Amino acid sequence: METAEIVVSLNTLLANYQVFYNKLRNFHWNIEGPDFFELHEEFENEYNTVKENIDVVAERIRVFGVKSNFTFKKTLELSKIKEQEKEISALEMVRELLHDYEILHDRMLDAVNASLETGDVVTENMITGFMTELEKRHWMFTSFLK
Repeated sequence: METAEIVVSLNTLLANYQVFYNKLRNFHWNIEGPDFFELHEEFENEYNTVKENIDVVAERIRVFGVKSNFTFKKTLELSKIKEQEKEISALEMVRELLHDYEILHDRMLDAVNASLETGDVVTENMITGFMTELEKRHWMFTSFLK
């Protein structure tokens, strides 16, 4: 089975997840305003989910006999999700999270497609599960902004 494309797509997903995780931690720590309590808790829920998914993706890469030795520099180079360096409002944080969800969704779709091309139903199933939860959370945070 040809796995190179799957590993590349998983590494890219992993890099994006790692930047997203760091961003979510910062949002959690720095949220202010009338939505503080709700968003503080929701950002924590998000980064805990992302932390679990990071580990699952990294371990799946190991199944293919590849090590994921990422430096911060390499992670930032591979990630389309960018760090948030300026202070932003609570609503801007949610908008940023939704934008990052779209990037993650695209990276997940790349991994699903690579998996389907090689008949790797295990990776496809794993990523489809991530996508199901991501789409649900996207709907919830979109509803929050209305």
